[in-house]
Amino acid sequence: MFAGLCARGIGLAPRSAFAHTLRPGCFRTFHRSTINATSLLQKLSQHSAQIYGTSARPPLQGLLKQFSPWSSKRHIALRAGRRRAFDPRFFSANAAQAQAPAAELPVLSPPPVAGWLIFSSLLVFAVIVVGGVTRLTESGLSITEWRPIAGMIPPLSEAQWNEEFEKYKATPEFKLLNHSFTVHDFKEIFYMEWGHRVLGRFIGIAFVVPLAYFAVRKRLTATLPKHLTGMAILIGLQGALGWYMVKSGLEDSLMETPGAVPRVSQYRLAAHLGTAFVLYAGMLGTGLSALYDWRYAKKGLWGGFKETGEQWKTVLQNPLIKRFARNSKALTALVFITALSGAFVAGLDAGLLYNEFPLMGGRLAPPSDELFSRDYAKRPDGGDLWWRNIFENPTTVQFDHRCLAIATYIATGLLYASTRNPALRAVLPPMTRRFAVASFAMANIQVLLGISTLLYLVPVPLAAAHQAGSVMLLTTMVHLLVSLRRPGAAARAWRQALQTAKTKAK
Repeated sequence: MFAGLCARGIGLAPRSAFAHTLRPGCFRTFHRSTINATSLLQKLSQHSAQIYGTSARPPLQGLLKQFSPWSSKRHIALRAGRRRAFDPRFFSANAAQAQAPAAELPVLSPPPVAGWLIFSSLLVFAVIVVGGVTRLTESGLSITEWRPIAGMIPPLSEAQWNEEFEKYKATPEFKLLNHSFTVHDFKEIFYMEWGHRVLGRFIGIAFVVPLAYFAVRKRLTATLPKHLTGMAILIGLQGALGWYMVKSGLEDSLMETPGAVPRVSQYRLAAHLGTAFVLYAGMLGTGLSALYDWRYAKKGLWGGFKETGEQWKTVLQNPLIKRFARNSKALTALVFITALSGAFVAGLDAGLLYNEFPLMGGRLAPPSDELFSRDYAKRPDGGDLWWRNIFENPTTVQFDHRCLAIATYIATGLLYASTRNPALRAVLPPMTRRFAVASFAMANIQVLLGISTLLYLVPVPLAAAHQAGSVMLLTTMVHLLVSLRRPGAAARAWRQALQTAKTKAK
């Protein structure tokens, strides 16, 4: 019985529409191995007409025409296996065309992936600002232990607070600077450092958990898993680097050094801040790239052009655009180096010297014997005189930061001015022009913040805003670079497939 064959999972190999119209009792016997296709369809037509009437004949006659080119030697086999109750390929003429290329297309990250990466970059932005405030309020040395799990919970009882305060009393910072602190004063700096550490841990969770989810669900473009795994590892290393930085300010050797100030190493501070900048730029740039790739794949939009098309191919091949892109990358590197030099200024409290602008002590530059003092050389022959003054002399550090800041401002202005050139403006993407304007505007704001911070002796609000401004300037440059990026390979493949499908549909 055919009903019995169906119950045991026997199905026809070539799945067609007629296979879903059959009812139990249609046939009495079937040969299990192979039968002639034309003979089978003729029998189906006769039995269907007896059961369902003449309305069943047209589709079966169509199937007869479909199988008519077959020779008498071609057979269809009855095979064992569970059949799906519904197969959309048989109900839409375009479904087969849409599914066939989709199975061969690479994975294209959807907008939620871009949103997650951009949100993660905002968290890094926040932790950079909070870290700057922690440094400015001298709160970073209030927690003397690194407990990644247990440290997430602050002291809850008075006894626990007294225990933490006793640990802080043993640090050089308390003995040399804060020996008059009470438990209440200690709580203020403790909560600032604790908030900074907890926010760092939250970033790790907010990044790693969605990364695992998107990786398991195969929502990441082929190159993303490797890059994002590297970022996740860097987040973990950032926590270890932060503790390594704090340890430099807790060493008892500071008590034995005449005139020493209990603070963290400027080298470790710069490494900690520089890593945060790299993480921020990496997350933001990757998130924007994923978002722009999706828009290009689905709508053909690129670079802010209103009409869809392949403008990026001709735009990116233009020599003027290539030179503009190289200049933009060089400026981004200069912005990063300038921000990193600011970490040395903060680590050495160099902003408290020469609180005037543009002069330093009534002249454009301090005396050479002050910029390259032999007091900072540790080798008898003075072989380390130059580099130690550059990184350890507060006067030289401030002078270098000023020079880098002025160079960054001039370079940003020149990049903006180049966009006013009619030849370049005619081929420059609209989005790139907008971010060139935004970069120059942010550079002006950053210069004003820097000068104000210097003139007003580094007040915490202005200094924190100045550090946040450096991140914002880097943000505009990342946007500018991404606007000149060609669509990814996955986006190009999807775009081509969709265009091909639309062409066939017409």
